[in-house]
Amino acid sequence: MVDLNLYIVAIKETFFMTLLSSAISYIIGIPLGVLLYSTAKDGLTPNTYVYNTLSLVVNIFRSIPFLILLILVLPITKVIVGTTIGAKAVVPPLVISASPYIARMVESSLKEVDFGVIEAAKSMGATNMQIITKVLLKESRPSLFIGAAISITTILGYSAMAGAVGGGGLGDVAIRYGYYRYNQEVMLITVVLLVIIVQLLQSIFMGIARKSDKRL
Repeated sequence: MVDLNLYIVAIKETFFMTLLSSAISYIIGIPLGVLLYSTAKDGLTPNTYVYNTLSLVVNIFRSIPFLILLILVLPITKVIVGTTIGAKAVVPPLVISASPYIARMVESSLKEVDFGVIEAAKSMGATNMQIITKVLLKESRPSLFIGAAISITTILGYSAMAGAVGGGGLGDVAIRYGYYRYNQEVMLITVVLLVIIVQLLQSIFMGIARKSDKRL
C-alpha cells in the first residue's frame, strides 16, 4: 500500500500540470483560433496564404503523439524550466501539444455563430476587433466552455501519460508503484482518482456552459 501523502502530492501535481498548462494553452490557443477563423475563406479578413500556413502548422503539431512530442522537446523543456523530470517539466510539452488542439476547438466554436449576427454588427459599423470581442467570443461562450471541458480533460490524460518518463502526478504513481511493482491496488486507486478529477472538471465547465447559454 502506497503512503496516503504520496497520493495527495500526486493529486496536487496533477492539478498543477493540468490547470497551468490549460491556462497557458488557452492564452495561445484563443488568438490562434481567432486568426484561423478570421483568415478562412468565409472569415472576417480572408487570407488563403495565412490560413493555409497556420492550418498546416496546427495540423502538424496535432498529429504528433504526446509521448513522442514530450521526448522531442526535452532540450526546450530543459532550457525553460531547468529540468526534464517532475511536474514542471511536463508543462512546456503539454502547452505545445494542447495549444493547436485548442485553436481548432476555438475556430470550430466561432464558426457556430449565426452569420446573420455578424452581418448585423457590420451594418452598425462595428470594426473587426469589435465583432471578435463583442459578438463572436460572446455568442460562442457556451460552445467555448464545452470545448474547454473536452480540452482540459484531454490535457489531464496527457499529463498522466507523462508519468511514463518521470513526469510526476498520478500517472507517475500508477507506473512506478503500480505497474513496475505489479501492484494492482495502486493502479486501481489512481484510475479511480483520475476518473473523479475528470468528472469534477467536466461538471464545472459543463455547468458554466449551461449558465452562459442564453437559449436555456
